[in-house]
Amino acid sequence: MKTQKTHARRATLAAAGVLAAAGLAALPAQAATAGATVTVVHGIPDTPVDVYVDGNRALSNFEFETVTDPISLPAGSHDIEVRPAGAAAGSDPILELSPDLPAGANATVVAHLTAEGQPSIKPFINPTEAVPDGMGRLVVRHTAAAPAVDVLAGGEAVISDLSNPDEKMLMVPAGTVSASVAAAGTTEPVIGPVDLPVQSGQTLVVYAVGSLEGDTLTAVTQSYASSGGAAPTTVNAGTGGQADGTPAAPLLVLTGLAGAALAAAGSRRLARAAAGR
Repeated sequence: MKTQKTHARRATLAAAGVLAAAGLAALPAQAATAGATVTVVHGIPDTPVDVYVDGNRALSNFEFETVTDPISLPAGSHDIEVRPAGAAAGSDPILELSPDLPAGANATVVAHLTAEGQPSIKPFINPTEAVPDGMGRLVVRHTAAAPAVDVLAGGEAVISDLSNPDEKMLMVPAGTVSASVAAAGTTEPVIGPVDLPVQSGQTLVVYAVGSLEGDTLTAVTQSYASSGGAAPTTVNAGTGGQADGTPAAPLLVLTGLAGAALAAAGSRRLARAAAGR
């Protein structure tokens, strides 16, 4: 069974990598800067990996629930390969990307599970339009093996029927937002509440990652100013992979992030709530 899952993961990630590369190639160019930035989110449980950029190992033992700092890359094409942690540099990658990055692009690539629990990868374009003073932009991205959900604030749905791998966003006053997650169409919180720090003029992106059935459902976040510089953050801190001393290492520097705000007990309640709809 483990071997079958491994083969399925490799085949799925390889196919998804082609789609991700195409998606990144379509990012709009912004002439304000000469380079591009890509943030990578690891949302696949039990799959530590090594990441290679243009043939050099840039990350070792990149683990589930971690987020990279923004990767500064020159505009143009780059080869990104992902291998199981510790695998030989010449071994077959489980994921390959060859994105053609336009100048000024700000993107996030999420390795995650589909709603059915299959490994996949999804590129998102991060919104960088100005945020009004006193307000913050909140983006929620469903990239977990879980059913559709509602995001609740004050007991009412502020984001409804969010399914994997979609995203929804809204402007909220700066401050701490106490948010909960419920099965779509219900109001009883099954996860949370979680305090989300929304800063004036900033964008806060929340990613649901992991698996409900596998009791690994959790959340990681990243935040950045409207100018486009993305700084990853999370509800709770943890540890991640370490950058190697290779020429490509400065391109990928982990901040050591792990989100544990969404509890396994809440995952079980979400499953029961979804089943009873």
